[in-house]
Amino acid sequence: MKRVDKKNYYLNIAEAVLERSTCLRKKYGAVIVNNDEIISTGYNGSPRGCTNCNEKGVCIREELKVPRGTKYELCAGVHAEQNALLSASRRETIGASLYLVGKNTADNTYVSNAEPCSLCKKLIINSGIEEVYIRLNADEYKKIKVQEWIDNEEQLLGINGY
Repeated sequence: MKRVDKKNYYLNIAEAVLERSTCLRKKYGAVIVNNDEIISTGYNGSPRGCTNCNEKGVCIREELKVPRGTKYELCAGVHAEQNALLSASRRETIGASLYLVGKNTADNTYVSNAEPCSLCKKLIINSGIEEVYIRLNADEYKKIKVQEWIDNEEQLLGINGY
């Protein structure tokens, strides 16, 4: 029996979390881990108490053909990373890792380049998280050192959506 490595273990949990997403376009799941302990989880969906897009049956961004990575202010949803950060204290996130998985709602395939948006990058930086792991496929992932975003601040401007 082959044992799953720790990174994929946490990515598998993030993938399970994304199944709670209410987005009609993309499903995301996030898990924040510090010292091998899960601190919080989050998935993308409407704010608490608001009508979810899957209940409305319409995605305004889809209707307007808004490209991925742009015009987030039109979206009713809160990102998975944001929801995970809202459920954690900064004391818990300093030095932590964030695990992120994205899937296309239409065909359940992994989102290519599922990097956090520029706003989420800023929030992740301020939280003290040190690394972000993003699932590429069922077994592979990429690791991003948050310091790279700080060293390349122009990436935080949201040019080209990211």
